Amino acid sequence: MRWSPFLGIPFGVALLSLILFKIFPLKPLHRHSHSPRIFTVEELSLYNGSDPQLPIFLGILGSVFDVSKGKSHYGAGGGYNHFAGRDASRAFVSGNFTGDGLTDSLRDLSSAQVKSVVDWRDFYFRSYIYIGKLVGRYYDNEGNPTKYLKSVEAKAARGAQLLEKQKNAEAKMPNCNSRWSQDEGSEVWCDDGYPRLVQRPVEIALTGKISKRCACYQEHELGQAGLEVYEGCGYLAKKCRL
Repeated sequence: MRWSPFLGIPFGVALLSLILFKIFPLKPLHRHSHSPRIFTVEELSLYNGSDPQLPIFLGILGSVFDVSKGKSHYGAGGGYNHFAGRDASRAFVSGNFTGDGLTDSLRDLSSAQVKSVVDWRDFYFRSYIYIGKLVGRYYDNEGNPTKYLKSVEAKAARGAQLLEKQKNAEAKMPNCNSRWSQDEGSEVWCDDGYPRLVQRPVEIALTGKISKRCACYQEHELGQAGLEVYEGCGYLAKKCRL
């Protein structure tokens, strides 16, 4: 039987592949590709930065992230160590880092605040390694989202819509200029128009509170309801000291 030089091609390819594998071995899959792990509260608490042999994890809205690369912040003695080893979602907007403040409950928070917590979760998805899910308020024992998580995300979406609505409304009426100095105090003024205090139209729905802003109005607009002249400021003054 006559030998054909083409029969050696598969053998040569296989040999070359083996050589390349020895020189450039395959890298392990990135941790992002791992299946999400299911944590209990007790298990997550072990990764609080107190054991240098363990990575540092934190939870937010039931999602668990490896924040070990931020050890100087999240490790023992770090400024954000209170977030490590637990889900303290509420503290991301409340600023209460002690006792009952370190909770995953968002009860009574406004839609704007809930949106802020969801934004924080998105930050961790972008910046750190997603590890898994925490069983409890946001995920069940099988890692399925709970009704509470769905309601939180719906409230955050509503908050985003209201913020956009407020942004569009305020864009039609420019803000006043303002400055403050220790010697002269506060001052507001309009380059074009007259300063007036006006209630933010969707602020109650967003935050549960009433707030006002300083906006600039043209003279023919000053008669509309809801506009408030600053105390001690003339009706047609373009600059007001507060």
